[in-house]
Amino acid sequence: MRYTRLLILSFLLCRLMPVTVASGQILSRSDSINFSKLHFTHNKFVNNIFQQAVNSVKRTPDSGPDNSYLNGKSEDPYMPYEGKIIRHIDVKTINFDRSFDDTTHRDNGLGARIGNRLHKSTRKFVIRDNLFIDENKPLNAYKIADNERYIRSLEYINDVRIVIDTLADNPDSVDITVYTKDLFSIAGGGASSGLNHINVDVYDANLVGMGQRLEVTGLYDYNRNPAWAYGGLYRKNNVMHSFIDATVGYSVMNISSYTHQEQSTEYVTLNRQLVSPYSRFAGALTISHNQAYNAYSIDPAIFRGYEYSLFDAWAGYNIGIKKLTATNNTIRDRRFFAVRYYNRDFAKTPLQVGTNIDPIYNSAQAVLGQFTFFRQDYYKTQYIYGFGTTEDLPYGYNIAVTAGWHKQLALERPYAGVNATDYVATSRGDFIQLFLKTGGFLYKNKIQDGSFLIGATGYSRIFFLNSTKIRQFINLNYTMLSNRVTYAPLSLNSAYGLRGFISDSVFGTQRLSLQLETDFFLRFKFLGFKFCPFPYGDLSLITPENQPFSQSALYTSLGGGLRARNENLVFETIEMRAYFFPVAPSNMKGFKVVVNANVRFRYSSNYITAPDVVQLN
Repeated sequence: MRYTRLLILSFLLCRLMPVTVASGQILSRSDSINFSKLHFTHNKFVNNIFQQAVNSVKRTPDSGPDNSYLNGKSEDPYMPYEGKIIRHIDVKTINFDRSFDDTTHRDNGLGARIGNRLHKSTRKFVIRDNLFIDENKPLNAYKIADNERYIRSLEYINDVRIVIDTLADNPDSVDITVYTKDLFSIAGGGASSGLNHINVDVYDANLVGMGQRLEVTGLYDYNRNPAWAYGGLYRKNNVMHSFIDATVGYSVMNISSYTHQEQSTEYVTLNRQLVSPYSRFAGALTISHNQAYNAYSIDPAIFRGYEYSLFDAWAGYNIGIKKLTATNNTIRDRRFFAVRYYNRDFAKTPLQVGTNIDPIYNSAQAVLGQFTFFRQDYYKTQYIYGFGTTEDLPYGYNIAVTAGWHKQLALERPYAGVNATDYVATSRGDFIQLFLKTGGFLYKNKIQDGSFLIGATGYSRIFFLNSTKIRQFINLNYTMLSNRVTYAPLSLNSAYGLRGFISDSVFGTQRLSLQLETDFFLRFKFLGFKFCPFPYGDLSLITPENQPFSQSALYTSLGGGLRARNENLVFETIEMRAYFFPVAPSNMKGFKVVVNANVRFRYSSNYITAPDVVQLN
């Protein structure tokens, strides 16, 4: 591996205490809360909110000898209070150096003391701005569960619990306390190859506790002209309680996720999620300008220089939500309509591409409309991507029907497609996602770029080996591309192919893949970090274009690795993975070790996504 990953600041703070799974409040050194005896039916403060949260949801029948993890429907703790009037909502935040097991304990290690001087706890009004439950309104158990899940998705929050307190003198009303726990929000990283190449990234995901992200990147490379490069980003979460996240960024060293080349980019994005099935609006806007420079003096015959501008906007409305919730606010089936327009306009294209039809370097416009029918509720669980932090896994269905007009260079075609997903949570704690994506363009009464993708992803229930928690992952999918015109051919460099496979010489129009992985979540901790070793195995069959499936080539990937995470840090999970490819193309190494510090640490899903054509890679 060319670069050695350096984790700036994380090891300064490596003695930060490990995180469990819930939330608390900001306390003075003399204050304490005994959450271990806190129940939703008692207006009583205690000091172990994690145990209270575990007790409040259903666990799987075979939870094993260690019941210290959640596995239950998100709305279950709140159902007994459905319809009661919310009298008062209080917000209490706890800093990263407190443990939810016992808030009387504060980590006084050197790392925690340094961290406290650098970190500013999230302001209470920031948490209030992210609430969509109101005082003097009837309690809706599903809506409270939605709000808890949404706050937990904020990048600077470790976890959250919304606790109901009954009132002895007013049985028809309740008080609500929202407990949140911060992540240590300052982080960074770097890569170095001696003194000739140094890359540094430093950011604060919760600047001065205001839900703001400020990030600065820098690069020095002796072989680059100019040798110095830089970039920066500013993001504000939930601008003026609109639930719109606004981001402004500029970089002269951005690596494009499409072309994998260095480019300069300046951009503005506005994004509003559908934060709850009870919300009405969602949408996003992206405006950017991007240009690739030959900063490394690559042979012009090989370098792909380009310049393009992007305008991408979509907006949608939750149809009939006002009437539906007025009659029965427990109905969760929804209909959502959205419209999207995007225009990717190339002012300059690579000479070797010219005017050929190409999905990356060609100007394109589209107008797409989408109806989405969905019902998504959530289980609270753990040990999917995280090391004990709460994760929200959906159960229910999502069916999106998309149609519209698409233009690429001079080629104009109507498009239609369907994206269907069924999320299943079994009674024994297994989670299964079944998915189907299909679509195509119509041109002169023929289907072009016909796409078909079907598959399933599964996470097993937790198994126990003494104190080690074990979870099995499996993904099986089949993809077919017919009458290809503008789509890129199917590749193994894909989430639907082989993990770690990087080659520009293996393509096809049919692909069958199987991915297996077994994760061992260890109880062992070192300097605040938890560990998860894992073996994995992938195999893929890929069929060359214009060949029958019987002519498919088999590729496999075997190996394993180790993940590590300190649940108090905003850093995503660090992963070291060793790949072995028994059959590798000539332009790819058969064995490699990769260290990645950007592995996600929490399962994430959305109710709604922007209208789009089916993506196969």
